[in-house]
Amino acid sequence: MNTLKTFFTGAALSVAIATSSLAAGVELNASSTGLALQGYDPVAYFTEGEATPGDWTITASYNDATYRFANEEHRAAFEADPEAYLPQYGGYCAFGAAMGFKFDGDPEQWRIVDGELFLNISADIQERWLTDIPGYVAQADENWPEIANVPPADLQ
Repeated sequence: MNTLKTFFTGAALSVAIATSSLAAGVELNASSTGLALQGYDPVAYFTEGEATPGDWTITASYNDATYRFANEEHRAAFEADPEAYLPQYGGYCAFGAAMGFKFDGDPEQWRIVDGELFLNISADIQERWLTDIPGYVAQADENWPEIANVPPADLQ
């Protein structure tokens, strides 16, 4: 019994180490397995005008993160020009980035501004962000180079 327990513990640890090495860096808001945008389709924000969950069987990888898509056309568009569809600030909350923090971006709290996708952590934070989008974007753009490669917990 002890040998079996040791085997499964070792196997679980190996899988955890393997998946963490595949995961995106701290500059991207992705799960421990590297799933970005919580599985939402980044292209759909631009083409459908709504937050759309992606299909787990239709994926593409970019910068060590995995993106899901609602259909093959969206995947093809992303693969042709990924930078056109990626959320700003690595998918972290735009308001948080303006304040010098990295909070989880909620794929349901989004806006496209000047052709760029921005996420926020919650509806009330997004309402506040909407009061001065240019000011908050300018502040986040200024902060991002300093915080991009810092783990979120180290910014608290």
